[in-house]
Amino acid sequence: MRYNRLGRTGLFVSELCLGTMTFGEGEGMFAQMGALGQSDVNPLVRAAVDAGVNFIDTANVYSAGKSEEAVGRAVRDLGLSRDDLVIATKALGPMGEGVNARGASRFHLLNQIDASLARLGMDHVDLYQIHGWDPSTPMEETLRALDTIVTSGRARYVGLSNWAAWQIARALGKTEQLGLAPLVSLQAYYSLAGRDLEHEVVPMLESEGVGLMVWSPLAGGFLSGKYRRGADAEGRRATFDFPPVDKDRAYDAVEVMDDIAAAHGATVPQIALAWLLAKPVVSSVIIGARKMHQLEDNLGACGVKLSADDMARLDASCAPAPQYPGWMIARQGEYRNGAFAGAPPSKDD
Repeated sequence: MRYNRLGRTGLFVSELCLGTMTFGEGEGMFAQMGALGQSDVNPLVRAAVDAGVNFIDTANVYSAGKSEEAVGRAVRDLGLSRDDLVIATKALGPMGEGVNARGASRFHLLNQIDASLARLGMDHVDLYQIHGWDPSTPMEETLRALDTIVTSGRARYVGLSNWAAWQIARALGKTEQLGLAPLVSLQAYYSLAGRDLEHEVVPMLESEGVGLMVWSPLAGGFLSGKYRRGADAEGRRATFDFPPVDKDRAYDAVEVMDDIAAAHGATVPQIALAWLLAKPVVSSVIIGARKMHQLEDNLGACGVKLSADDMARLDASCAPAPQYPGWMIARQGEYRNGAFAGAPPSKDD
């Protein structure tokens, strides 16, 4: 297990983060994710920590708070050192019927950090994240609320999830301008089958030094190895087809992954995870599991070292189509990046 700095902070997190959407005996969507009881949760947490994972991510909406309760209970039941763990949670979604029991308002966030800490049985979290974009709350209100949470000691760092590049860039500027707690990370969907992030968000994160936590690295199970071209869907995607995947292009990637996995003596999901772990922009990849063998397989990705040729083949297998203005920026950049070997461009260029 390697440890990476989270953005530009001095905090080091394991390259794999234990995701806990499967924790808690939830209903509806979360029942499909896992709905694991404490007797199943504790062994998964133990195995992850024993493998070197020091990073655990949850959210208040996961099984209506039961995931947070399960995380806190596992830490206590297993006698884990709180100082050795980086605990992250999130807020945004509805946590009640009231009109203010949702969103990124100061009212909701200050209520929810206290509620999350009570469920976790902890006096602070290490990373507190806004779970998505709230179009009804002014950005400055949200950022000031996060600053209050940090200065009060209830969170050590703050971050975002599921925001667009322009929103993140604007927020980074505001926190610097106003002297507020910096935004250190983004949690976002990224996988071989879903590379939209590479158009705008990844270059922005690299430019600004913001850490990336990847959710759904196996594209909701599509890259688990059990989905093949021409075969009927099974597992969670048979009833909950999320996140969206261009299946024809993703099958192309799976076929390349099959070949590379065989060469490395690895599994398809390990190749999918190893591809992400090799990306410099990635701070940590969030893995979730319902069963121990799934977790053990995911943890094994740390031992897979892809060659430059492997990476090039995987990159090409499901490359996102160029988008404007990206392709125009690249074209015009040729005039300044040495493409002319010192010779000035002609006037026709």
